[in-house]
Amino acid sequence: MLDNKKIRKDFPMLNNNIKMQEKDLIFLDNASTTFKPSCVLDTIKCYYNFETSNSHRGDYDLCFNIDNKIAETRQILGHFINANPNEIVFTSGASMSMNLIAYGFGVKYLTKEDEVLLTQAEHASNVLPWFKVHELTGCKISYIPLTSDGRITLENVKKAITKHTKIISMAHVSNVLGYINDVKTIAKIAHEHNIIFVCDGAQSVPHMEIDVKDLDVDFLVFSGHKMCGPTGIGVLYGKYDLLEKMDPLMSGGGMNAKFDMCGDVSYLKPPERFEAGTINIEGILGLGAATKYLMNLGMSNIRRYETKLRQYLISKLENNPNVIIYNQNAEAGILTFNVKGVFAQDEATYLNSKGIAIRSGQHCAKILIDFLGVVATCRASIYFYTSKEEIDKFVDAINDGGDFLDAYFS
Repeated sequence: MLDNKKIRKDFPMLNNNIKMQEKDLIFLDNASTTFKPSCVLDTIKCYYNFETSNSHRGDYDLCFNIDNKIAETRQILGHFINANPNEIVFTSGASMSMNLIAYGFGVKYLTKEDEVLLTQAEHASNVLPWFKVHELTGCKISYIPLTSDGRITLENVKKAITKHTKIISMAHVSNVLGYINDVKTIAKIAHEHNIIFVCDGAQSVPHMEIDVKDLDVDFLVFSGHKMCGPTGIGVLYGKYDLLEKMDPLMSGGGMNAKFDMCGDVSYLKPPERFEAGTINIEGILGLGAATKYLMNLGMSNIRRYETKLRQYLISKLENNPNVIIYNQNAEAGILTFNVKGVFAQDEATYLNSKGIAIRSGQHCAKILIDFLGVVATCRASIYFYTSKEEIDKFVDAINDGGDFLDAYFS
């Protein structure tokens, strides 16, 4: 079992006496981004203080060292999700990874006769790139229906598939409702119909064990900053035979084998084919440190801790008649709620006056709002460094209520 008090000492953001409006900070927006442990910050600092060099750019020791460390980080990430290192592409984040798939694969192979299946619960990163594919190819965008409580069922997946379906793209874990989708079985169903399955792992990879070979997903995307790594770095995993078929999204130095004045260009093999220009070296090294940190804690331990803490949170709120919980039975550490008679952003502002940071609004899942039937919701999301004491203070702030307008005038 995780030692929460010991773990919290690893995070400067939790130990620098940060205050909001004279209150100690309680950070419950971990689905948006996460704090960074000292080992990640030290790794980045070490790169700039002692190891600064570009990659693939020089025949000298500093460059050779960085090349080796980037290769080592691919191995770390490959081990983390049980992929081969050459199936790990470094990107700027999950959004860029999804765009790379959409443009490099979708635009290349889809036609106006084809269909992409999404769900109404998807994040903008897994909707808008496919809208662009539709604009460029004429392919149809369709949606797998949700159940009355917002879940994706295998039955609805099967019903939604047509002879024109070529790609199914969905989140492993909903960033609003926190439901964990059975992507392993959905991938199996997709492959039975010769359909490519794309998995948005932004909310799953940081919180649970992921084995891409067991899940048999064709593509998986995730971001470093949601798993204790730096911002501006992410990963695209793709089965190697599919990566070989894809076109690069960007062209430039470091991704080509040769080119001439006639315009003849040959690209490097994946993953370098998709990493044009100077890559985010500090981000890559920091992500490697974050990944090792998570593996040392144990992803199964993280999952158990978050599950238990969320259950505790629900038990403290479920009997409050003023709290509307939209995902009481969700499996991930996300609580989506509103307080009766209070607009979501007013509630978030009130909690901010108590030093509690949550997210309010539409959470980049704007078409889900129609399903929920509300303009906006509040979202509190936990991580393994969230303490039971912080949950108690959060619940007390909601239960105490008061005039939320005090937040504006206090």
